[in-house]
Amino acid sequence: MITIITAVHNQLAMNRLFFESIKKYTHHDFELIVIDNASTDDSANYFEKAGATVIRNTENYSYPHTQNQGIKIAKYNYLAFLNNDIIVASNWDKTIIDSMNNNGLDALTTCGLERVENEKKTKRLRLKWNLIRNAFKYLPKNYSNLKLMHKLMYFDWKKFNATRKLQFNDTFIEGCLGHSVILTKRAIELCGEWDVRLQEADFDLFMRIKKRSLEHQDIKPCMIDLSVYNHHYIRLTAKAKYKPFADASNLIKLNQKWSKLEMDLLLKEFVKN
Repeated sequence: MITIITAVHNQLAMNRLFFESIKKYTHHDFELIVIDNASTDDSANYFEKAGATVIRNTENYSYPHTQNQGIKIAKYNYLAFLNNDIIVASNWDKTIIDSMNNNGLDALTTCGLERVENEKKTKRLRLKWNLIRNAFKYLPKNYSNLKLMHKLMYFDWKKFNATRKLQFNDTFIEGCLGHSVILTKRAIELCGEWDVRLQEADFDLFMRIKKRSLEHQDIKPCMIDLSVYNHHYIRLTAKAKYKPFADASNLIKLNQKWSKLEMDLLLKEFVKN
């Protein structure tokens, strides 16, 4: 069984698509923990009616703060930290968990528009998505349009997933895509929870795991599973008006924690979303 943790602030249409995808494409039984950052559009009620455990924050908190809220009540050994603006691959969780078990991995992420097997293929996918996104630029980002955008991008989503699974089964590259991070509880015990001082907490997580792997050899670096591709809408709602983070005064920049030398070494294989 797997715990899925996601944070939301409004975006009800996207939240519906997200939940429908995990309900349809998740193989194992799962618990869904939703951290609602003071939504005003019925998102919290939607998830509660769908059976999720909803933590209702009265203010809008940063990403790492909310993920740690989920960790504290998570029941299962595998924790999936998923953005709410993704569509998961068919049987994503089974493939990921099998890969982790078969290869002794405690930290694994899916691939996606940000990174696939090579730079050429990544650029081709991003170009297609940008064309679709631009075509919908002035249209409302409602449920129907979001769903249509995904359909135009992949046509047959299950076939797209099956093809990648067949082609890249048990194929990994070192790195981390922050929209779909799967950790074991062992990884959290060894490397700690998300650093609440960093909004770029996925970078920090990758580096902490990599540093631990080099210094102690008791955990392998975080890898990207090329056989599991989750679609990310990528800042589709970036222009939406959000309340400032309630914990904004606690946040620091990545280079305030990590030196340039450390970053050059540990981020060598990392790709920013």
